[in-house]
Amino acid sequence: MDTTFTSIFKTYSWEEITQKIYSTTPEQVKQSLHKSQRNIIDFLYLLSPTAKPMLEEMAQLSHQITTRRFGKNIQLYAPLYLSNECQNICTYCGFSMDNKLPRRTLTPSEIDIEAKALKAMGFQHALLVTGESNHTVGTPYFLQAVEQLTSLFSQISIEVQPLDYEDYLALHEAKVNAVMVYQETYHQEVYKTYHPKGKKSNFQYRLETPDRIGRAGMHKIGLGVLLGLEDWRVDSFFTALHIDYLQKNYWRTKYSVSFPRLRPATGTVEPNFLMRDDDLLQLICAYRIWNPDLELSLSTREHPLFRDHIIPLGVTAMSAGSKTNPGGYVIAPESLEQFEISDERSPAEIASLIAKKGYQPVWKDWQMEY
Repeated sequence: MDTTFTSIFKTYSWEEITQKIYSTTPEQVKQSLHKSQRNIIDFLYLLSPTAKPMLEEMAQLSHQITTRRFGKNIQLYAPLYLSNECQNICTYCGFSMDNKLPRRTLTPSEIDIEAKALKAMGFQHALLVTGESNHTVGTPYFLQAVEQLTSLFSQISIEVQPLDYEDYLALHEAKVNAVMVYQETYHQEVYKTYHPKGKKSNFQYRLETPDRIGRAGMHKIGLGVLLGLEDWRVDSFFTALHIDYLQKNYWRTKYSVSFPRLRPATGTVEPNFLMRDDDLLQLICAYRIWNPDLELSLSTREHPLFRDHIIPLGVTAMSAGSKTNPGGYVIAPESLEQFEISDERSPAEIASLIAKKGYQPVWKDWQMEY
Protein backbone atom coordinates (compact mmCIF):
# COMPACT_ATOMS: atom_id res chain seq x y z
CA MET A 1 0.00 0.00 0.00
CA ASP A 2 1.56 3.29 -1.13
CA THR A 3 -0.76 5.74 0.64
CA THR A 4 -0.32 6.29 4.37
CA PHE A 5 -1.44 8.91 6.85
CA THR A 6 1.73 10.87 6.05
CA SER A 7 0.16 12.10 2.82
CA ILE A 8 -2.76 13.58 4.79
CA PHE A 9 -0.60 14.87 7.63
CA LYS A 10 1.62 16.89 5.27
CA THR A 11 -1.36 18.92 4.07
CA TYR A 12 -1.92 20.37 7.55
CA SER A 13 0.08 22.98 9.44
CA TRP A 14 0.44 23.03 13.23
CA GLU A 15 0.35 26.82 13.17
CA GLU A 16 -2.76 27.02 10.98
CA ILE A 17 -4.66 24.52 13.17
CA THR A 18 -3.62 26.46 16.26
CA GLN A 19 -4.99 29.64 14.73
CA LYS A 20 -8.29 27.97 13.81
CA ILE A 21 -8.76 26.51 17.28
CA TYR A 22 -8.12 29.77 19.07
CA SER A 23 -10.26 31.85 16.68
CA THR A 24 -13.36 29.65 17.04
CA THR A 25 -16.57 31.63 17.58
CA PRO A 26 -19.46 30.77 19.94
CA GLU A 27 -21.73 30.39 16.91
CA GLN A 28 -19.46 27.70 15.44
CA VAL A 29 -19.49 25.76 18.71
CA LYS A 30 -23.28 25.97 18.97
CA GLN A 31 -23.73 24.79 15.38
CA SER A 32 -21.48 21.79 16.04
CA LEU A 33 -23.38 20.89 19.21
CA HIS A 34 -26.72 20.89 17.42
CA LYS A 35 -25.68 18.80 14.40
CA SER A 36 -26.86 15.20 14.02
CA GLN A 37 -23.54 14.18 12.40
CA ARG A 38 -20.20 15.87 12.95
CA ASN A 39 -16.90 16.06 11.10
CA ILE A 40 -13.31 16.78 12.07
CA ILE A 41 -13.86 20.55 11.99
CA ASP A 42 -16.69 20.19 14.49
CA PHE A 43 -14.24 18.38 16.76
CA LEU A 44 -11.85 21.32 16.39
CA TYR A 45 -14.56 23.73 17.50
CA LEU A 46 -15.58 21.56 20.45
CA LEU A 47 -12.07 21.40 21.91
CA SER A 48 -11.50 25.14 21.56
CA PRO A 49 -11.35 27.51 24.56
CA THR A 50 -14.53 29.09 23.19
CA ALA A 51 -16.42 25.86 23.92
CA LYS A 52 -15.44 25.81 27.61
CA PRO A 53 -18.48 27.87 28.81
CA MET A 54 -20.70 25.24 27.13
CA LEU A 55 -19.07 22.33 28.98
CA GLU A 56 -22.23 21.45 30.92
CA GLU A 57 -24.18 21.04 27.68
CA MET A 58 -21.31 19.05 26.19
CA ALA A 59 -21.21 16.73 29.21
CA GLN A 60 -24.94 16.04 29.03
CA LEU A 61 -24.76 15.34 25.32
CA SER A 62 -21.70 13.12 25.79
CA HIS A 63 -23.56 11.11 28.43
CA GLN A 64 -26.57 10.64 26.14
CA ILE A 65 -24.47 9.54 23.15
CA THR A 66 -22.36 7.15 25.23
CA THR A 67 -25.37 5.51 26.88
CA ARG A 68 -27.11 5.10 23.53
CA ARG A 69 -24.05 3.53 21.87
CA PHE A 70 -22.39 1.57 24.70
CA GLY A 71 -25.04 1.26 27.39
CA LYS A 72 -23.99 1.60 31.02
CA ASN A 73 -20.88 -0.53 30.81
CA ILE A 74 -17.26 0.14 31.79
CA GLN A 75 -14.66 -2.38 30.70
CA LEU A 76 -11.89 -3.09 33.22
CA TYR A 77 -8.33 -3.93 32.27
CA ALA A 78 -4.87 -3.86 33.78
CA PRO A 79 -1.39 -3.35 32.34
CA LEU A 80 1.07 -6.20 32.66
CA TYR A 81 4.55 -4.71 32.36
CA LEU A 82 6.96 -7.28 30.94
CA SER A 83 10.14 -5.19 30.65
CA ASN A 84 11.56 -1.77 31.45
CA GLU A 85 14.54 -2.13 29.12
CA CYS A 86 14.64 0.56 26.45
CA GLN A 87 16.97 1.72 23.67
CA ASN A 88 15.42 5.19 23.37
CA ILE A 89 16.10 8.43 25.16
CA CYS A 90 12.74 10.08 25.87
CA THR A 91 12.85 13.12 28.12
CA TYR A 92 9.50 12.38 29.79
CA CYS A 93 9.77 8.63 30.51
CA GLY A 94 11.14 6.73 33.48
CA PHE A 95 12.28 3.93 31.13
CA SER A 96 14.53 6.32 29.15
CA MET A 97 17.87 4.70 28.33
CA ASP A 98 19.83 7.47 30.05
CA ASN A 99 18.25 6.71 33.43
CA LYS A 100 20.95 4.61 35.11
CA LEU A 101 18.62 2.38 37.08
CA PRO A 102 18.16 -1.40 37.33
CA ARG A 103 16.45 -2.98 34.31
CA ARG A 104 14.34 -6.11 34.27
CA THR A 105 12.67 -8.32 31.67
CA LEU A 106 10.34 -11.00 32.97
CA THR A 107 11.08 -14.64 32.22
CA PRO A 108 8.26 -17.01 31.17
CA SER A 109 7.89 -18.28 34.73
CA GLU A 110 7.76 -14.72 36.09
CA ILE A 111 5.18 -13.75 33.46
CA ASP A 112 3.06 -16.66 34.63
CA ILE A 113 3.23 -15.52 38.27
CA GLU A 114 2.32 -11.91 37.42
CA ALA A 115 -0.48 -12.96 35.05
CA LYS A 116 -2.03 -15.29 37.62
CA ALA A 117 -1.98 -12.44 40.14
CA LEU A 118 -3.99 -10.31 37.69
CA LYS A 119 -6.33 -13.19 37.00
CA ALA A 120 -6.95 -13.62 40.74
CA MET A 121 -8.06 -9.97 40.87
CA GLY A 122 -10.75 -10.77 38.32
CA PHE A 123 -9.19 -9.43 35.13
CA GLN A 124 -9.98 -11.06 31.79
CA HIS A 125 -8.23 -8.37 29.73
CA ALA A 126 -4.48 -7.79 29.97
CA LEU A 127 -2.47 -5.04 28.31
CA LEU A 128 1.12 -6.20 27.78
CA VAL A 129 3.58 -3.29 28.06
CA THR A 130 7.33 -3.06 27.52
CA GLY A 131 10.01 -0.51 26.89
CA GLU A 132 11.31 -0.25 23.33
CA SER A 133 14.26 -2.62 23.11
CA ASN A 134 14.20 -4.74 19.96
CA HIS A 135 17.24 -6.80 20.97
CA THR A 136 15.71 -7.88 24.28
CA VAL A 137 11.95 -7.66 23.81
CA GLY A 138 11.20 -8.15 20.14
CA THR A 139 8.51 -10.02 18.26
CA PRO A 140 9.70 -13.53 19.28
CA TYR A 141 9.45 -12.50 22.95
CA PHE A 142 5.96 -11.04 22.39
CA LEU A 143 4.75 -14.13 20.56
CA GLN A 144 5.97 -16.39 23.35
CA ALA A 145 4.27 -14.24 25.98
CA VAL A 146 0.99 -14.12 24.04
CA GLU A 147 0.97 -17.88 23.51
CA GLN A 148 1.56 -18.32 27.22
CA LEU A 149 -1.27 -16.00 28.22
CA THR A 150 -4.11 -16.81 25.81
CA SER A 151 -5.34 -19.57 28.11
CA LEU A 152 -5.64 -17.08 31.00
CA PHE A 153 -7.17 -14.01 29.35
CA SER A 154 -10.01 -13.63 26.88
CA GLN A 155 -8.42 -10.48 25.45
CA ILE A 156 -4.76 -9.52 25.09
CA SER A 157 -3.63 -6.08 23.95
CA ILE A 158 -0.07 -4.85 23.51
CA GLU A 159 1.69 -1.53 23.97
CA VAL A 160 5.24 -1.98 22.72
CA GLN A 161 7.61 -0.39 20.20
CA PRO A 162 6.36 0.20 16.63
CA LEU A 163 6.87 -2.92 14.53
CA ASP A 164 6.89 -3.88 10.86
CA TYR A 165 3.80 -5.12 9.02
CA GLU A 166 4.94 -8.76 9.15
CA ASP A 167 5.32 -8.56 12.91
CA TYR A 168 1.78 -7.25 13.37
CA LEU A 169 0.46 -9.95 11.07
CA ALA A 170 2.14 -12.62 13.21
CA LEU A 171 0.78 -11.07 16.41
CA HIS A 172 -2.71 -10.86 14.96
CA GLU A 173 -2.56 -14.55 14.02
CA ALA A 174 -1.35 -15.27 17.58
CA LYS A 175 -4.66 -13.81 18.90
CA VAL A 176 -3.56 -10.33 19.93
CA ASN A 177 -6.78 -8.33 20.05
CA ALA A 178 -5.50 -4.74 19.99
CA VAL A 179 -2.35 -2.66 19.58
CA MET A 180 -1.88 0.66 21.37
CA VAL A 181 0.60 3.05 19.77
CA TYR A 182 0.94 6.68 20.79
CA GLN A 183 2.56 9.37 18.69
CA GLU A 184 3.34 11.28 21.94
CA THR A 185 3.12 14.56 19.98
CA TYR A 186 2.24 15.39 16.38
CA HIS A 187 4.39 18.54 16.52
CA GLN A 188 7.04 17.25 14.15
CA GLU A 189 9.42 20.20 14.59
CA VAL A 190 9.86 19.61 18.33
CA TYR A 191 9.37 15.81 18.33
CA LYS A 192 13.12 15.30 18.00
CA THR A 193 13.83 17.32 21.15
CA TYR A 194 11.75 14.87 23.20
CA HIS A 195 13.26 11.81 21.43
CA PRO A 196 16.91 12.66 20.77
CA LYS A 197 18.21 9.10 20.48
CA GLY A 198 16.91 5.67 19.47
CA LYS A 199 14.54 4.32 16.85
CA LYS A 200 11.71 6.34 18.37
CA SER A 201 13.35 9.50 17.01
CA ASN A 202 12.06 8.46 13.55
CA PHE A 203 8.86 10.52 13.49
CA GLN A 204 7.53 9.19 10.18
CA TYR A 205 8.03 5.50 11.02
CA ARG A 206 6.01 5.99 14.19
CA LEU A 207 3.39 8.08 12.36
CA GLU A 208 2.79 5.27 9.85
CA THR A 209 2.60 2.50 12.47
CA PRO A 210 -1.23 2.44 12.62
CA ASP A 211 -1.26 1.93 8.84
CA ARG A 212 0.83 -1.20 9.27
CA ILE A 213 -1.41 -2.40 12.09
CA GLY A 214 -4.53 -1.77 10.02
CA ARG A 215 -3.13 -3.62 7.01
CA ALA A 216 -2.44 -6.60 9.28
CA GLY A 217 -6.17 -6.78 10.12
CA MET A 218 -5.88 -6.12 13.85
CA HIS A 219 -9.26 -5.95 15.62
CA LYS A 220 -8.55 -2.65 17.41
CA ILE A 221 -6.02 0.16 17.29
CA GLY A 222 -5.50 2.55 20.19
CA LEU A 223 -4.15 6.05 19.65
CA GLY A 224 -3.33 9.05 21.81
CA VAL A 225 -0.77 11.70 22.69
CA LEU A 226 1.04 12.48 25.91
CA LEU A 227 -1.01 15.39 27.17
CA GLY A 228 1.36 18.05 28.39
CA LEU A 229 4.24 17.82 25.94
CA GLU A 230 2.70 20.36 23.57
CA ASP A 231 -0.62 22.21 23.28
CA TRP A 232 -3.17 19.49 24.11
CA ARG A 233 -5.82 21.03 21.87
CA VAL A 234 -3.67 21.00 18.75
CA ASP A 235 -2.20 17.57 19.45
CA SER A 236 -5.70 16.17 20.02
CA PHE A 237 -6.93 17.60 16.73
CA PHE A 238 -4.17 15.71 14.90
CA THR A 239 -5.02 12.54 16.83
CA ALA A 240 -8.63 12.85 15.66
CA LEU A 241 -7.46 13.58 12.12
CA HIS A 242 -5.42 10.36 12.27
CA ILE A 243 -8.42 8.38 13.52
CA ASP A 244 -10.64 9.89 10.83
CA TYR A 245 -8.19 8.70 8.16
CA LEU A 246 -7.85 5.24 9.69
CA GLN A 247 -11.60 4.68 9.99
CA LYS A 248 -12.04 5.47 6.32
CA ASN A 249 -9.19 3.20 5.19
CA TYR A 250 -9.39 0.30 7.69
CA TRP A 251 -13.09 0.33 8.41
CA ARG A 252 -13.22 -3.22 9.79
CA THR A 253 -10.98 -2.17 12.70
CA LYS A 254 -12.23 -0.57 15.91
CA TYR A 255 -10.51 2.42 17.46
CA SER A 256 -9.84 3.68 20.96
CA VAL A 257 -8.31 6.81 22.44
CA SER A 258 -6.44 7.10 25.73
CA PHE A 259 -5.79 10.30 27.67
CA PRO A 260 -2.40 10.06 29.39
CA ARG A 261 -1.51 13.29 31.15
CA LEU A 262 2.20 13.73 31.79
CA ARG A 263 2.94 12.23 35.21
CA PRO A 264 6.06 12.33 37.43
CA ALA A 265 8.73 9.76 36.59
CA THR A 266 12.44 9.32 37.22
CA GLY A 267 14.53 11.85 35.31
CA THR A 268 11.63 13.46 33.43
CA VAL A 269 10.75 16.98 32.36
CA GLU A 270 7.92 19.10 33.68
CA PRO A 271 4.87 19.49 31.40
CA ASN A 272 5.17 22.33 28.89
CA PHE A 273 1.40 22.75 28.84
CA LEU A 274 -0.65 22.17 31.96
CA MET A 275 -3.97 20.45 31.44
CA ARG A 276 -6.59 21.00 34.12
CA ASP A 277 -9.34 18.57 35.04
CA ASP A 278 -12.00 20.60 33.25
CA ASP A 279 -9.77 20.61 30.14
CA LEU A 280 -9.59 16.82 30.19
CA LEU A 281 -13.35 16.59 30.68
CA GLN A 282 -13.87 18.89 27.70
CA LEU A 283 -11.56 16.75 25.56
CA ILE A 284 -13.34 13.51 26.48
CA CYS A 285 -16.74 15.06 25.71
CA ALA A 286 -15.47 16.49 22.42
CA TYR A 287 -14.27 13.07 21.30
CA ARG A 288 -17.55 11.41 22.26
CA ILE A 289 -19.75 14.04 20.58
CA TRP A 290 -17.63 13.94 17.41
CA ASN A 291 -17.33 10.15 17.15
CA PRO A 292 -19.93 8.01 18.96
CA ASP A 293 -18.17 4.73 18.04
CA LEU A 294 -14.82 5.50 19.66
CA GLU A 295 -13.82 3.60 22.77
CA LEU A 296 -12.45 6.05 25.33
CA SER A 297 -10.07 4.77 28.00
CA LEU A 298 -8.95 6.39 31.26
CA SER A 299 -5.99 5.07 33.23
CA THR A 300 -4.90 5.21 36.85
CA ARG A 301 -2.71 8.20 35.95
CA GLU A 302 -5.78 10.25 36.92
CA HIS A 303 -6.66 11.01 40.52
CA PRO A 304 -9.57 9.17 42.19
CA LEU A 305 -11.99 12.10 42.38
CA PHE A 306 -11.77 12.78 38.65
CA ARG A 307 -12.17 9.09 37.79
CA ASP A 308 -15.20 8.86 40.08
CA HIS A 309 -17.01 11.66 38.29
CA ILE A 310 -16.03 10.81 34.70
CA ILE A 311 -17.76 7.41 34.66
CA PRO A 312 -21.11 8.63 33.23
CA LEU A 313 -19.61 11.27 30.93
CA GLY A 314 -18.06 9.39 28.03
CA VAL A 315 -15.43 6.81 28.95
CA THR A 316 -15.93 3.14 28.14
CA ALA A 317 -12.85 1.55 29.73
CA MET A 318 -10.78 2.06 32.88
CA SER A 319 -7.66 0.45 34.25
CA ALA A 320 -7.55 -0.51 37.91
CA GLY A 321 -4.93 -1.57 40.44
CA SER A 322 -2.21 -0.76 37.92
CA LYS A 323 1.51 -1.28 38.40
CA THR A 324 3.84 0.35 35.86
CA ASN A 325 6.95 -1.69 36.58
CA PRO A 326 7.85 -5.23 35.43
CA GLY A 327 7.02 -7.64 38.23
CA GLY A 328 5.15 -4.89 40.06
CA TYR A 329 2.26 -7.10 41.19
CA VAL A 330 4.28 -9.90 42.83
CA ILE A 331 7.84 -10.48 41.60
CA ALA A 332 9.55 -7.10 42.00
CA PRO A 333 7.26 -4.40 43.42
CA GLU A 334 10.20 -1.98 43.83
CA SER A 335 11.54 -2.15 40.24
CA LEU A 336 11.75 0.93 38.01
CA GLU A 337 8.35 2.43 37.25
CA GLN A 338 7.52 4.06 33.93
CA PHE A 339 5.53 6.74 35.77
CA GLU A 340 3.71 7.25 39.06
CA ILE A 341 0.06 6.27 39.21
CA SER A 342 -2.48 8.45 41.01
CA ASP A 343 -5.44 6.16 41.67
CA GLU A 344 -4.13 3.34 43.88
CA ARG A 345 -7.48 1.76 44.72
CA SER A 346 -7.88 -1.98 44.20
CA PRO A 347 -9.75 -3.47 41.23
CA ALA A 348 -12.50 -4.62 43.61
CA GLU A 349 -12.91 -1.05 44.89
CA ILE A 350 -13.14 0.33 41.35
CA ALA A 351 -15.66 -2.34 40.34
CA SER A 352 -17.76 -1.52 43.40
CA LEU A 353 -17.62 2.19 42.58
CA ILE A 354 -18.76 1.56 39.00
CA ALA A 355 -21.68 -0.51 40.26
CA LYS A 356 -22.70 2.19 42.75
CA LYS A 357 -22.84 4.65 39.86
CA GLY A 358 -25.44 2.42 38.19
CA TYR A 359 -22.99 1.00 35.67
CA GLN A 360 -21.78 -2.54 35.04
CA PRO A 361 -18.09 -3.33 35.48
CA VAL A 362 -17.21 -5.57 32.53
CA TRP A 363 -14.37 -7.99 33.23
CA LYS A 364 -14.93 -9.97 30.04
CA ASP A 365 -16.29 -8.11 27.04
CA TRP A 366 -16.02 -10.87 24.44
CA GLN A 367 -13.54 -13.47 23.22
CA MET A 368 -12.06 -13.94 19.78
CA GLU A 369 -12.65 -17.31 18.15
CA TYR A 370 -10.22 -18.66 15.59
